[in-house]
Parts: sequence; structure tokens; C-alpha cells
Amino acid sequence: MALEFAGVAKVVAGQTHIHPTDLRLEAGSMNVLLGPTLSGKTSLMRLMAGLDQPTAGRVLWNDRDVTGVRVQDREVAMVYQQFINYPTLSVRDNIASPLKLLGRSKAEIDREVGKVAEMLKLGPYLDRRPLELSGGQQQRCALARALVKGAGLVLLDEPLANLDYKLREELRAEIPRIFAEQGAVFVYATTEPEEALLLGGNTATLWQGRVTQFGPTPEVYRHPKDRITARVFSDPPMNFLTISKAGHRLMFGEGQTVEASGPLAALPDGRFTAGFRASHLRLGRHSDMALQFHGKVAVTEITGSETFVHLDHGSDRWIALAEGVHHLSSGDELPVWLNPDQVYVFDEAGTFVALAATAAAA
Repeated sequence: MALEFAGVAKVVAGQTHIHPTDLRLEAGSMNVLLGPTLSGKTSLMRLMAGLDQPTAGRVLWNDRDVTGVRVQDREVAMVYQQFINYPTLSVRDNIASPLKLLGRSKAEIDREVGKVAEMLKLGPYLDRRPLELSGGQQQRCALARALVKGAGLVLLDEPLANLDYKLREELRAEIPRIFAEQGAVFVYATTEPEEALLLGGNTATLWQGRVTQFGPTPEVYRHPKDRITARVFSDPPMNFLTISKAGHRLMFGEGQTVEASGPLAALPDGRFTAGFRASHLRLGRHSDMALQFHGKVAVTEITGSETFVHLDHGSDRWIALAEGVHHLSSGDELPVWLNPDQVYVFDEAGTFVALAATAAAA
């Protein structure tokens, strides 16, 4: 089984919601759609499901053109951000409802409901109604109803967004295990890079209706092909700094230069943009951090064991990661350090051109 987009685009009232997209998702794969709100994740899912029809291009399922096929006639199941369960039905009947609509026998329904309930740890709750369950159990019920159909394509549109932190972490850990047993094409939309990394599989990064990159999740994270992808796949957002190269030296703002070694030595002379994540910009100097910059504190976010410090550096807003709790006042001048080996280099058009020595392992 495979779902394929061949030049699929969607235009509504003269506005492009999805730019021409080529994408192939294989059976048994977890595929994450990662992007900010309004980047096109839900629009892409609606085209996959058949809820919307593309303005151009074709949607293929197992190499068969299903572009004009209604959602009712496709092998698709969908789970939304909101818990969509039938409140007057028991958990058992909620899960069984798709099979009843398909006219399956009672014996088959009982067998399949029992199997998916065990998989999602809902066995003790089958005779309860959804409102008698916790939030996590309600979402498990919605997942079970989607999985019991045995659909070849399962779409999950930010399914954990409304759960509290503990429940999100619990289900994030379980979802890859659950999906590994199904053999379907799974598509999971999220705004959170951390969630994409936890889920693994493949990730498609989206920005303003474009798929900017698609591939194995660690590969897309470590080797973004352009500034937009790096921005989408960084939380907090990636920091950027204009740099220039002349001969064997790289110049980093504030009059600082370092030798252009490793992959950076092959760059032509000219102007570039250095990108570096918050974890690569520190308050305390480390032995390998050769570059010092100064910024003005804007905001601090204390997470418990770490502090994210938002700094104004010229016209740029940077975010540095500091271990421990740091109480800093807005307006404080602060030195920060950066290891030049931990930067991504992009040309003036925003295309990736070099990965410094140790960034691949970061």
C-alpha cells in the first residue's frame, strides 16, 4: 500500500492553500506533518482523505487514481484534536460503530473490538460511557474507533493537543508501538518539533502551503535543506546571524573572526547566514566555545532545570539555553558564547550550503 501525491495543489478563492506537491507515503510508515498553524497541515490531510478535491494534480492509492473518489469510498480513518465520541454509547459501542456500519457479523465485531481495546488498554472501560473516562482514555477511545476499521490510511490531526502534559507524554510513547502493529499508512500532524522527534518515522516540514522537505525525521532535523526548514524544525526557533567569508576567515558580526575549517573552508567568499539552535548558544563559556557576543535580555522562561533567555542582538532576537534557574532582569546586558563548529550555513537565498564540523551530532 502507498499514498502518492502527484503535483497536487489546492487553490480556494484565488488563494493558494497547497502549492504543487509530490509526496509518496509507504505502508507501515509513520509520517509526521510538521509546521506552524496555517502552514497547510490540515489542508493536506483533507486532500489525502478525499474530504477536499485538488485544483490540480492526482491522488494515487496503491497506484490507482482516487482523486475524485469520495471519502466514504476510501480506506481512510481520521482522528481529530477534539475527542469525537458518541456520548450516549458505551466505549464498546463507540469502538464498534464503524464495523456495524460496514455490516460485519457480531462475532467479528466482538473479536476486533476486543483486540483493539486490549492494544489501547481500554478493556476495563468497555461498559463505561466516554464522559466517565479521563481525557487520555477518551482520546484512546477515538483512536480505537479509527483503528478498528483496519483502514489503509489513518490520519491524526494534532490528536494530543488538548491533553495535559502527562497524558501527552504517555500517549506519545504508546503511539509508535500501536502503529507498528497495524501496517497502514499513518499521517500525524503537529506544530511541535519535539513531538516529531519523539514519534520518529518520516517528517514533512510545511511552510505557507509548501512541503519544504521530506525524509527520515532525524535526517530532516539534522540536515535541513534551507532556512525555512531549519526554522520549522527548531523549538525554540533557530537563531540566525549574518556572516561573511574572505579567504580562510569567517567574520561573525562584532569584529570576530575564526578560521574557516572543515566544510566551511570550501565556501566561496561572500555573505552568508549562520543558523544555530538555542542549545548551541550558552550563557557560560565552555572550552569549545570560541565566539562571544553581547545581547540585551528581553524575556526569560524558566522550565525547572533549564532557562531559556530571549536576547536582543542588534535587530535580531536570539534564544539561549542556560542550565539551571537564572533570574535575569529585562534590559540586562549579557555575554553569550557560541561554538562556531555548531552552525548551519545558508546562502543569501536561504539554501543550505554547509554543515560545520560537529553539528551533525548535535
